[in-house]
Amino acid sequence: MNPGSQAPLLIGCAAGFSGDRTDVAGPVVDTLIARLGAPDAPPGLRACLIYETLAERTLALAQLRRRADPESGYEPLLDEMLAPVLARCIAHGIRIVGNFGAANPRGAARVIARIAARLGIDPPRIAVVEGDDLATPAQRALLGEALGGAVDMSRVVSANAYIGAEPIAAALRAGAQVVVCGRIADPTLAVGPAMAHFGWAADDWDHLARATMVGHLLECGAQVTGGYFADPGYKEVPAMHDIGYPIAEVDADGHCVIGKADSQGGLVSLATVKEQLLYEIHDPTSYLTPDVVADIGEAELREVGPNRVALRGVRGHARPAALKVNVCLEGGWLAEAEISYAGARAEARARLAAETLRRRLDGLHLRVDLLGALSLFADDGGRMLDATLAGDARDVRLRVAATHPDRAQAERVTREMVAMYTCGPAGGGGVRTALTRRLNTVSCLVPREAVPTRFEMTSEASA
Repeated sequence: MNPGSQAPLLIGCAAGFSGDRTDVAGPVVDTLIARLGAPDAPPGLRACLIYETLAERTLALAQLRRRADPESGYEPLLDEMLAPVLARCIAHGIRIVGNFGAANPRGAARVIARIAARLGIDPPRIAVVEGDDLATPAQRALLGEALGGAVDMSRVVSANAYIGAEPIAAALRAGAQVVVCGRIADPTLAVGPAMAHFGWAADDWDHLARATMVGHLLECGAQVTGGYFADPGYKEVPAMHDIGYPIAEVDADGHCVIGKADSQGGLVSLATVKEQLLYEIHDPTSYLTPDVVADIGEAELREVGPNRVALRGVRGHARPAALKVNVCLEGGWLAEAEISYAGARAEARARLAAETLRRRLDGLHLRVDLLGALSLFADDGGRMLDATLAGDARDVRLRVAATHPDRAQAERVTREMVAMYTCGPAGGGGVRTALTRRLNTVSCLVPREAVPTRFEMTSEASA
């Protein structure tokens, strides 16, 4: 990138979670290329494509995959996400930054190198960011101290610190074309490229806070372009089937304009941006990230054109002294089982089935849902079986679930549901069961200085 540039930076988002749509990156890259090559494009204009693919438990699931296969543990859809756009990004100088490395960033780097070879392009310069994994033997003592002895360390599946933007910025300044990360903070995906492009220091709090809110607006993909906003008859969004993913234009002061891929549907409005701006923000004046404490208490939003909303007025304060760590633990087994009832007295039959299962599964704490009659507004303590609440739904799917440390105890749920075929009540069908390992999550804080981070240009880039 061009450290110290005053030209704007374009940041497009191509994923908002693991398993996101894989056909959205192409239109975003098309838009970035068009703006980079526009006759009125300012000298020094650069672009970056970010992929946000980690949720709180995604890393634990990735670690479980890596246990089964040491070469696995990265984003499962990595090839489908990158292959359609990698060659064009490299050709047009669009840097790629993603946390799609998950539990195995080096494995992800090898996949990207193979994609490039398959596409017949020169090996890209790939940087791997490391330091977030605290479940390693070297960091176990630190993790145990942070948890205060409250957790059986043998049950730890994953432990990852939310690290900041400095290694990403350093990698981009060193010429990386693709930066592969594990557990970085979601907004950091935008902060790193902005630091590298504009030459901001790691204590330039106002600028870092503004870039943090850029990343926050982009990190959930289509949420800011109308996806999670849509509510027919109340909040209309055009062409939901072809929703465009967001693109931010960031200026040298860190202020931004949020738009979307030009050729697609969706909506960027004051309302969509306000919803995403406040998403998961506990204290608007003190949004804690590893890079900065962002303050949107006096932020201003303004529509500056069709599907274009400007954000200004974000302030920043010194970053926290500690980093947040998510620890995922083995949590026993989750058993789920479903059966359908339809027609006259369907709800009554489903309620009778639920009560039968409660009696048969004495000793297990069951969660019972009557899908189509009562679910989200019920509890799992038996209220939904109260006869005074009974309705006359004619299409009900009964779902029963339980957790238990002992697999054999959890399996009782699935066996008893299968038996409902013949043990009644009448008319039940379509039984499905599942038994999966359960993960529990706890969080703690560790001193920042105890979590050294780094980047390394991988040998795969020149293989």
